[in-house]
Amino acid sequence: QANRLFYLALPPSVFKPVTSMLKAACMSPTGWTRVIVEKPFGKDSASSADLSDHLQKLFSEEQLYRIDHYLGKEMVQNLISLRFGNMIFGPTWNRDSIASVTITFKEPFGTQGRGGYFDEFGIIRDVMQNHLLQILCLAAMEKPVTTSPDDIRNEKVKVLKAIPSLSLSSCVLGQYCGDPDSDHPDARLGYLEDPTVPEGSSCPTFAAAVLKINNERWDGVPFMLKCGKALDERKAEVRIQYKDVPGDIFNGGTVRNELVIRVQPDESVYVKVMTKTPGMSFNLQETELDLTYKSRYKDARLPEAYERLILDVFVGSQMHFVRSD
Repeated sequence: QANRLFYLALPPSVFKPVTSMLKAACMSPTGWTRVIVEKPFGKDSASSADLSDHLQKLFSEEQLYRIDHYLGKEMVQNLISLRFGNMIFGPTWNRDSIASVTITFKEPFGTQGRGGYFDEFGIIRDVMQNHLLQILCLAAMEKPVTTSPDDIRNEKVKVLKAIPSLSLSSCVLGQYCGDPDSDHPDARLGYLEDPTVPEGSSCPTFAAAVLKINNERWDGVPFMLKCGKALDERKAEVRIQYKDVPGDIFNGGTVRNELVIRVQPDESVYVKVMTKTPGMSFNLQETELDLTYKSRYKDARLPEAYERLILDVFVGSQMHFVRSD
């Protein structure tokens, strides 16, 4: 039995002829054939739908693996376990207790000579509509019937269907400029000073958007997505902020609890809570219940995201891949 796995890390312009030739000449006659499709998956809704229709005429859904490497990251996969494996979070995971959810992706560097590629897509297509939206689905979805791939993906689709179209008034776009006082030569260059970027480009390198989910669990809770290049640090995280404690007896001394899931760097889960200061006083202070992986699991090896996902393809698991709908 000979199985065949094809990984398409290709420009979108050649996806159609390459996949047509794969179907015509390269399918395994005795085992399985699976195709990994890497982003960018089209450039807009129309081109994405066109590519999806083309692929579905050639391959079955079981043969297609649309890869989003963020779904292979340890803490993104941990969202399901945290939410549905712990009684402490489940009862408060709704509009009655949660004030807002913020999903952030920050990079401390610019395009670094890749501006020609980046300018065709921008930060929204590059990060927001794939990585951040997939994390939003995991944070907001209802409990699936089982952990089977289709049950999980069914719940993710329900979340997406409940999100109204985004209006411009709910978005902020930006483009980084150089800092002439920086010690780092890269930081002194703005986006438009990258020689590979077209002159006068208005391509966004930063985007923030507020999404609403019109369902019983999340009505009125803002889901804020923020992503950008050339920012102050490297960080990706999910920050769930809880509402103020009703009936405050501490004269305004409390701050809101937060559950933070740090995706990168230094994978961790921590909860910001109020506690009494040690000693004789009865003042409050904010502290953290901290599960940092490199401290708690010192000898554990966390595989790279692509390593996990490619293994999933070998064993035929589509749980962490994106379905056509």
